[in-house]
Amino acid sequence: WLKGLVMDDSQVAKTILRRPQLTVYSLEENLKPTVQWLKGLGMDNSLVAETITKHPQLFDLSLEDNLKPRVKWLNDLGMHDSQVAKTIVKFPQLMSYSLEANLKPRVQWLKDLGMEDSQVATAIVKFPQLMSYS
Repeated sequence: WLKGLVMDDSQVAKTILRRPQLTVYSLEENLKPTVQWLKGLGMDNSLVAETITKHPQLFDLSLEDNLKPRVKWLNDLGMHDSQVAKTIVKFPQLMSYSLEANLKPRVQWLKDLGMEDSQVATAIVKFPQLMSYS
């Protein structure tokens, strides 16, 4: 099924090595819904494959409790879904960070420096790893 995402053998192997649990995840309950959601943000198969290869832990996250709230929060900052998709491809780990403990405090720090929401959004799109710094 992963090969159907335009993943070559090395990407499939890398993904499984990073997250062996994927081999026992439900295709219908875990894998397909997450892939469909990523595609709904505007990713094509190759971008979905790239994202999953980088951070297969995305399959561990609940769409309703984790992924969708983070995207809504990024949208509220002024990011369009295409910008969110670009950000996720660059740094998919961002989706694993806690909104309350990590993302909101970092954004507040940038706002305290005088940045507006649109400037913060631009900074995140250009360099999403910014949200990983303490």
